[in-house]
Amino acid sequence: MKVVNKSGLFKTNVKKTLKAWQLYVLLIPTLLWAVIFAYYPMYGVVIAFKDYKIRAGILGSPWADPILKYFQQFFSTSIALNAIKNTIVISLESLVIAFPIPIIFALLLNQIQGNRIKKTIQTISYAPYFMSNVVVVSIISVFFAANGVVNNLVTSAGGKETLFTSLPEWFRTLFIGSNIWQTMGFNAVIFIAALTAISPDYYEAATIDGASRFQRILYIDIPMILPTIILMLILQIGNIMNVGYEKAYLMQNGSNTIVSELISTYVYKVGLQTAQYSFATAVGLFNSVVNFIILVTANFIAKKVSDISIF
Repeated sequence: MKVVNKSGLFKTNVKKTLKAWQLYVLLIPTLLWAVIFAYYPMYGVVIAFKDYKIRAGILGSPWADPILKYFQQFFSTSIALNAIKNTIVISLESLVIAFPIPIIFALLLNQIQGNRIKKTIQTISYAPYFMSNVVVVSIISVFFAANGVVNNLVTSAGGKETLFTSLPEWFRTLFIGSNIWQTMGFNAVIFIAALTAISPDYYEAATIDGASRFQRILYIDIPMILPTIILMLILQIGNIMNVGYEKAYLMQNGSNTIVSELISTYVYKVGLQTAQYSFATAVGLFNSVVNFIILVTANFIAKKVSDISIF
């Protein structure tokens, strides 16, 4: 039986570490960021179970009575239940409609032969990602207002003027559509990188066999980037309860609140604007727990079905 010298193995590992010390130094800023902004704030989760007072601090604040007081408060209101429903619906619609578009865009962009044209299209496509939500909502207001560009085109073609920004049935369309426009190019970057990594030998062999462009996409591109697609899908599913409040809050008005009130906007208005920090933390914790359960479930299913998973 082979005897493992643990002391020698430890010294070898130390030597390897010291030899690549520059790489570990580069990791220090990332580790500090993770500790300060990701792990240390977890201590504040205890606020969800306390009647938090700013002057008393987290430790000095009394425990809530009952301990799940703020969770019960959240689920006892009809607005909260409506916010949960709206969040799930808009997340699922975004997943079904918006998730495939960056993949399709990356596959089509990969078919362009000229590098200059390809880079120009890619740059134009991901430029909207760097716009703030305030600017994006302003653009929506200009284009879809009662006297905006879209309504002017509709009325000039003999159609009827529509209040797109006020009608509840148009909120999700504008929200998801603007998200696609804003994030399509940026989200496609990872798929473009995966396509770039495919060996040219596959394409050469397919061309010799007489495969068309569509067949090369179907039998080479998609199977080769399938692991990346599945991993991104798992992450997207695991984030299904998190819809940013900024754009939804800016697009809200008295007419479309019934469909635009999300968990994030409800927490912002009730929890933060009125300084109910315990309530806001409880809802945030609920969101995180649900997202974690969904992520683990999606990862488990993906591992069973395709043997591809995050962990």
